[in-house]
Amino acid sequence: MGNLLDIQSQIEKLQKQANDIRTREFDKTVQEINGKMQAFGITIKDLQAATARGAKAGGSARKRSAGTAPKSAKASKMAGTTVAPKYRGPNGETWSGRGLMPRWLNQLIEQGAKKDDFAIGA
Repeated sequence: MGNLLDIQSQIEKLQKQANDIRTREFDKTVQEINGKMQAFGITIKDLQAATARGAKAGGSARKRSAGTAPKSAKASKMAGTTVAPKYRGPNGETWSGRGLMPRWLNQLIEQGAKKDDFAIGA
């Protein structure tokens, strides 16, 4: 039983380290976003307006310049639709299996895990 207790203790320590790293990266990310908002003159109202329009509408909160070409008229009917996640990570991250493989899954595969180990419903 001592082995199980040691492992549980290690898990607790690693979870605390992961939370500390997440907190540091969160603060750094917020600072980066704040810097970009200031550089581009983006306000909270701009973000709220862009969120309200949703991904379906696309574009930015500001008007396009006269020289900017509109999006292709031949867009896919499925563009902008959400897909159920097919993979879930140990910290609750999800991935639909489309597009580039996310960093969290790439790192786990490099550590010897298999993609199928994280399949939802497997």
